[in-house]
Amino acid sequence: MPTSANRSVSVKDVAAAAGVSLGTVSNVLNKPDRVSEATRQRVLAAMTDLGFVRNESARQLRSGVSRTLAYLMLDASNPFFTDVAAGIETEAETHGLTVVLCNSGSRGAREQAHLELFEQQRVQGLLVTPVDPDSPTLDAVARRGTPVVIVDRTRDDDSLCSVAVDDVLGGRIGIEHLLDRGHRRVAFIGGPADLGQVRDRLEGARSAWSDAGLDPEDLLTLRTEDLRVADGREAGQRLVGLPASRRPTAAFCVNDLIALGLLQQITQAGLRTPDDLAILGYDDIDYAAAAAVPLSSVRQPRQQLGRTAADLAMTEAAGGPHTHRRVLFTPELVARASTLG
Repeated sequence: MPTSANRSVSVKDVAAAAGVSLGTVSNVLNKPDRVSEATRQRVLAAMTDLGFVRNESARQLRSGVSRTLAYLMLDASNPFFTDVAAGIETEAETHGLTVVLCNSGSRGAREQAHLELFEQQRVQGLLVTPVDPDSPTLDAVARRGTPVVIVDRTRDDDSLCSVAVDDVLGGRIGIEHLLDRGHRRVAFIGGPADLGQVRDRLEGARSAWSDAGLDPEDLLTLRTEDLRVADGREAGQRLVGLPASRRPTAAFCVNDLIALGLLQQITQAGLRTPDDLAILGYDDIDYAAAAAVPLSSVRQPRQQLGRTAADLAMTEAAGGPHTHRRVLFTPELVARASTLG
């Protein structure tokens, strides 16, 4: 019979109902291979009958560490980061861990508050797409014993594990594709300028443009305040307002959300893609292929980023000798109607 609803069922209750020792119940919960199948089934049946729910908080308090990974993303409204989170969850599940997700909203103070909370909760590992990858707060958390993995960012050194994509190469790949399609006036759209990915993708774009021997002024840089659809629409207004003789024939957007906003704006203005303006995005989120005009995009292996980051965190959390790794993936072009015609 289930116990009264006004008190929790204890391990002692389960042991009494199953006719076994407290140690046997503990083994069923923590080391089931040490218990015969018949005894294990008897204990599990008693748990079900009594409505027993394991007190995971108490177990974690005794062990000093949780069965949880934490991922602090930069912008929860961007599907890129939720795809990365899905990869983290996939890897964590194979190790019996859960994942807690939080969003800094690109705000340093909010990021720091979440980091402090996760550290207090004794998470096994902390994965973070930081506002500033060189933040000393990240180093302080790691020094106090919580493994930290930087996601979608890199440092110049190997002081922490990191997982990212070669965005300089991605910028080069994007411009080379547009050059191959015959474009010689291109707009690079994205911001803010102090964001590492924006800087790296622009660096790669400019390098490819220079290597082609083209006039630097024909690679127009349009800065945006953020990386959202609304920023793409605003950039589209600026492009549409340019004289036709000066208007770029193609746009390389720093992410797909900006590209989608740009597509919306130029369509509203009566321009056609790619005839009047070819559009290339970055990330290859699911919405890129599903757009009214399917977007070409420089693809990042989003879920693989997450799986790799989780694996690095769990490897470090396991203890023993550890060398921080910097994993850099190679982006690839996915060409669709927005640039191919």
